[in-house]
Amino acid sequence: MTPTVLPRSVTAPNRNWPLYRSCSGIALDLGSARTRAWVSVRGTILDVPTVAFPGDGDVHPIQRGTIVDTPATARMLARLLRHRLPRFGRRLIVLTMPVLGGVAFRTEARSALETLEPPTVLTVPSARAVATAAGADLTRPLLVVDIGAHVTEAVLLVNGSVTDARRTLLGTSDLDSQTPATQIADAVTEMVTLMVEQDRTPQTLDALQRGVLLAGGGALRAGITHALATRLRHPVQPVPAPHTAAVRGAATLLPSALVEVSHRRAGRRALPGGALVRR
Repeated sequence: MTPTVLPRSVTAPNRNWPLYRSCSGIALDLGSARTRAWVSVRGTILDVPTVAFPGDGDVHPIQRGTIVDTPATARMLARLLRHRLPRFGRRLIVLTMPVLGGVAFRTEARSALETLEPPTVLTVPSARAVATAAGADLTRPLLVVDIGAHVTEAVLLVNGSVTDARRTLLGTSDLDSQTPATQIADAVTEMVTLMVEQDRTPQTLDALQRGVLLAGGGALRAGITHALATRLRHPVQPVPAPHTAAVRGAATLLPSALVEVSHRRAGRRALPGGALVRR
């Protein structure tokens, strides 16, 4: 595995906030096939298979966007991250969340993260993290399609907040001679079409005409991108390094998270308009 070095704008600390000196920031993206993490003291992205090793073969603790084995997820996180963190200092985690993962995913993820003993876990929708990594203009409606290994989501962001979302339990791991790339494109097209038809405002259509932002491993497959653009009849733009976009976006949001935490601990009101939610 070759670590990915984030740009200085992400890795450089903000000296105006003393919390940076004692807080270990972690950006984390728990995927069904791959887990990606960025640790502030390292400045690199860790990209590993989402597997745990209990002693008798591999265990896949996250399946189809659902945490099915919380203890195994905790063991995986401990193996991946515990030795990479400083022994002292506060630990803040920004965790990306599948938009339709619901309370169950958030609850199980927080339980697994207790192995790292973080006092604060902030969550951000994966689509918002992707848009942040891409530097998208969030003042306008935006459609984000994230094609993962096991799950594909289509999300409408308005002013940076999720206003509609659909998903299908279909991803790149399902592609074979019986399931061509066009099947994923067809599923995404159906989801987006329903979003446009059921939206009583022009926002979804505006976002579609602006162009779809494509992320996830599926964005690396030219066949999917071409088929999707052909079916939607609108631009489809893969984000740079689409397979790591969510964790890079979460890492970019870490400074905002640290400011928010410092405000809370100082007894001051948190900054308005933040995308991060404490759970």
